[in-house]
Amino acid sequence: MSIVSRHLVTPRLDIKFLDTGGNGKPVVFIHGNISTGEFFSDLLLKLPAQYRGIAPDLRGFGDTEPKPIDATRGLDDFVDDIHSLLTTIEGIAGQRVVLCGWSVGGAVVLRFAMKYPELVAGLVLEAPMSPFGFGGTRDSVGTPCFTDFAGSGAGTASPGFVECLAKKDRSADSDFSPRKIVRSFFFKSGYQLPAEEEDRYVDEILKTQLGADHYPGDASGSTNWPTLAPGTRGMNNAISAKYVNLTDFAKLSSRPKVLWIRGTDDQIVSDTSLFCFGFLGKLGVIPGWPGDEAYPPQPMVSQMRALLNDYRTNGGSYEEVVLSDCGHSPHLEKPTEFRERLLGFLTEVTG
Repeated sequence: MSIVSRHLVTPRLDIKFLDTGGNGKPVVFIHGNISTGEFFSDLLLKLPAQYRGIAPDLRGFGDTEPKPIDATRGLDDFVDDIHSLLTTIEGIAGQRVVLCGWSVGGAVVLRFAMKYPELVAGLVLEAPMSPFGFGGTRDSVGTPCFTDFAGSGAGTASPGFVECLAKKDRSADSDFSPRKIVRSFFFKSGYQLPAEEEDRYVDEILKTQLGADHYPGDASGSTNWPTLAPGTRGMNNAISAKYVNLTDFAKLSSRPKVLWIRGTDDQIVSDTSLFCFGFLGKLGVIPGWPGDEAYPPQPMVSQMRALLNDYRTNGGSYEEVVLSDCGHSPHLEKPTEFRERLLGFLTEVTG
């Protein structure tokens, strides 16, 4: 299998994507925050010839046209961009596709299935973001800790990390450098990528568009702890529960099969996430935490499981696969196991 890096001008924007080409059944890979389609390149190279792998860069990331992200639409800018690509690209239009979403991409593909169910043959959720985004919710049904969704949105981004992105810092000198973030959080602690591969991913992260319309977005203050709330523009606001609620996925009548695959040691999407202000407050990292009754850690994994259990109750089906000794990036940390699970699922849903 070979890969071509392509650009396609769709009715919405100019999208850059990786494409294995051919006439195989389409499988579309959607990346998460501060990453790109390039993170799937090794996986695409190992897809069997009966599949056509496609991995786009979302707007604001990689080499796709950096149009603004309207956070008040939640994930819908990304969803509609993907729809525009799939209805424009040659050889795909009219076909049902398998969508594989990683991290934020997992929530994007769930939302895609809600909005364009006729195009979905199956869903793979890899370490998926909660159906209620990042931050500000307290229980399995996404109840907000405060009505303004304090503790979510652009203000949750680390200023040090944003500064390193702006400086195009490729070093490992700062704890906030992209290279240190990759080593510390994308993977289980102690996992080490080959140097050339790490360099490639750091270069891709450094393509992230910065500012109010992109990463992290426009911040807003709050009278509630931790004194920040989501704005209306940019990436981290678009993944706030103020604008993201995927509860209605459980009510889909089309009911595509779902494979949920995650690592035991994920520090990003977890019921004890180190990116959750509730958990960081409980640890004493963020001062003034009002306690479990007012602001407990967001139960991200439990929220996803509750949604998928409701989906199953309504006639859908899903399988949860948990890989041991694995962090936030199963397709990179456990490539053989991930690929085996993926190919088994593709055979099941595409015939």
